[in-house]
Amino acid sequence: MDTLHGQAKTGFAREAQAYERGRPEYAPELADWLRRELGLRPDSAALDLGAGTGKFTRLLAMVAGEAAAVEPVDEMRAQLQARLPGLLALKGAAEEIPLPDASMDVVVCAQAFHWFANEDALREIHRVLKPGGSLGLIWNVRDESCDWVARISDLLAPYEGDTPRFHSGAWRLPFETTSYFAAPALTMLPHSHVGPPERVIIDRFLSVSFIAALPDDEKRRFAEALRRLIATHPDLSGRGGVAFPYRTEAYRCARL
Repeated sequence: MDTLHGQAKTGFAREAQAYERGRPEYAPELADWLRRELGLRPDSAALDLGAGTGKFTRLLAMVAGEAAAVEPVDEMRAQLQARLPGLLALKGAAEEIPLPDASMDVVVCAQAFHWFANEDALREIHRVLKPGGSLGLIWNVRDESCDWVARISDLLAPYEGDTPRFHSGAWRLPFETTSYFAAPALTMLPHSHVGPPERVIIDRFLSVSFIAALPDDEKRRFAEALRRLIATHPDLSGRGGVAFPYRTEAYRCARL
């Protein structure tokens, strides 16, 4: 069953390398959160669902005794396998996870759940989790109290359309209409992505699904607008490195 949103399929396939270069790593404090809130131990089995290029999978594999990944986009999964060659990385979707019943202690969706926030996905995640298991949902959310970050959001807005997004809050709806999981419980962590503007701003936003799916000339105009912002904003101009501010929102959803 191919349930992947068209812009995700097109955009992430085109810009898998930009995604790997430009997306932030995850707050190291999430390792403690995985142990404390999700109960991960050295003998636990954990799945990174919608794993992308494996940015979160790397952290998960350091905490869980056995880690696996499921990712539907071939180009993204190839990036993951190149960096984690010994890890089980499967092609699959949230609505059809290619794993046995009750095979995982924890399932985590990092920067991904909004793409498949539906009853079928929750039912399938519930199936592969052991009784007493947990679902973790994690997003790195841009801190728009920073002026230049808010301006980037303004540049993105005209392109967004009906693309599933975390900030819409629609990802919460299936928890309200089903009884597979308890309501998501939030832990918030500060985070930043430090590096040259070309990587933490240009590559980061060229990898956004609906930007990555644009025709080349439109994508080029968007990149030029980002470069103008970097060249003219007083907090960015002339800087060899910047700290892009995020907050990490991590949710524990207990299996019922």
